[in-house]
Amino acid sequence: MAGCLASLWRSAAVGVAGALLLAGPAAASGDPTALPRIESRNGKHVLQVDGAPWLMLGAQAHNSSNYPAMLPKVWPVIRRIHANTLEIPVAWEQIEPREGAFDFSWLDTLLREARENDVRLVLLWFATWKNTGPNYAPEWVKTNPRRFPRMTKPDGTAHYVLTPHSRSNLEADKKAFVRLMRYLHDNDPQNTVIMVQPENELGSYGLLRDHAPEARRLFEGQVPAELVRKLGRKPGTWTQVFGEVIGEQAFTTWHMARYVDEIAAAGKAVKALPMYTNASLGNPFDAKAAAYSATGGPQWNMIDVWKAAAPSIDLVAPDIYTRDQKEVVAHLDHYARPDNALMIPEIGNAADYARFLWPALGRGAIGFAPFGMDASGFSNYPLGAKTLDEETLEAFASKYQLFAPIVRSWARIAGSSPTWGVAKGADAADQSTVMGRWRISAQYELWEFGEREWTWIKTDPHPTKGRPLGGMVAAQTGPNEFVIAGSDVRVRFALDTPAAGETGSVLRVEEGSFGPDGRWVMTRVWNGDQTDYGINFTGRPVMLRVTLAAVRN
Repeated sequence: MAGCLASLWRSAAVGVAGALLLAGPAAASGDPTALPRIESRNGKHVLQVDGAPWLMLGAQAHNSSNYPAMLPKVWPVIRRIHANTLEIPVAWEQIEPREGAFDFSWLDTLLREARENDVRLVLLWFATWKNTGPNYAPEWVKTNPRRFPRMTKPDGTAHYVLTPHSRSNLEADKKAFVRLMRYLHDNDPQNTVIMVQPENELGSYGLLRDHAPEARRLFEGQVPAELVRKLGRKPGTWTQVFGEVIGEQAFTTWHMARYVDEIAAAGKAVKALPMYTNASLGNPFDAKAAAYSATGGPQWNMIDVWKAAAPSIDLVAPDIYTRDQKEVVAHLDHYARPDNALMIPEIGNAADYARFLWPALGRGAIGFAPFGMDASGFSNYPLGAKTLDEETLEAFASKYQLFAPIVRSWARIAGSSPTWGVAKGADAADQSTVMGRWRISAQYELWEFGEREWTWIKTDPHPTKGRPLGGMVAAQTGPNEFVIAGSDVRVRFALDTPAAGETGSVLRVEEGSFGPDGRWVMTRVWNGDQTDYGINFTGRPVMLRVTLAAVRN
């Protein structure tokens, strides 16, 4: 790591303005005065930036890199991995250290340097809740529990979480957030900031609900009518409508979501940027287990509650720190919904997480961001990488480099075409789906030449054998045409249900990319050895256009 980061620090010393900009957001197209927004149509979602579709190739800095002195250790990593967006905190204690006295010097520096680096920003508002706790609230909030109360345990003692049932908590947070959005309205007309995340991984650990007298009264009362209607349930108390444990989770979720919605709505009234809330995830297969993970946050089993309670929140998003492919896919499937754009605002920064870009894109993700991508030297292992060495950085950089020049073209395609994506699982089993008439299969741990069943020639084990590498994404751009990309995977096409005497055939495989005008530009045609044994992607991701035909004998 030392050599890699030393090189990055040296590149920072060259000067921000004169740095080689490898990951610009291609802002030349569209209208730079248009507010970013999320457009949803026919169950698909597109992030619009500068008035045109855009894919967020993101990276999130460490929590404590939100100071001007740390930025020289952030930008080199952003450039190295070809990211076009930096997610970075703005702490409530940072901008309002004394009540009513606001300081936006951090944002002055951040906005200026982001523009110099041609990088967009997603601001993370760490305030009432950051990973459920109040650590980023100002001292004047943290030291005055009578005015700014915490949740109450059944024995009457204070829990560590600021309660969502307090108007004092809400009004103070909202006031500061509105000032932040006013600052952006006045100082960011070019919309360097494309999204804002109010709060961070909100919820409560170790206490399903507040047991203070007013909160107890609300819990014993009726579920709000608008939520009952949204869910199609019969009226009743929280326990009657949802059951014992889930009832407490739903109660806390409703009130935390309403709290966040009021903050977001007030901020949007000043500058209507897209806003989202992220989830510290629980078990993707067990709703009752998920109820105990950051209770109140947008867990997968509470997305409908969030949609009803927080209409000002454009999407809810999963923070993914499991390396298990089946769990990751389950999380992606939970959050990729017709009423919810899929975005991965945090995922582990170890190399094995990089392969999950493929299934995220295959589910129409509008953005993806590994966490902890800076040269501060901090590591959140075992959730992420032990060290940001060259191999780790390249795992993300190689994929981002492929998409960086075509973020608008890919976003347009994904917003209007069927897509599918996969990542290699622990068993390296084949994966397949049917798109139109065509079955697409992904296979792993195969050399580019030859078949798995060959026994007549001795071969070495494939270098990816037993390693968490490999995946692909496909977009169907016509009945017999696909754009595919991937790494460390073999892709095959076949007719799913051929008619009598009918055979599926690969007519043409073109390697290339999309030009600035969105048209396909061919680099070369793959044929012969390159296609005799399926379409084989090596560790270097490439993009291909595949034309197929159903041929009758």
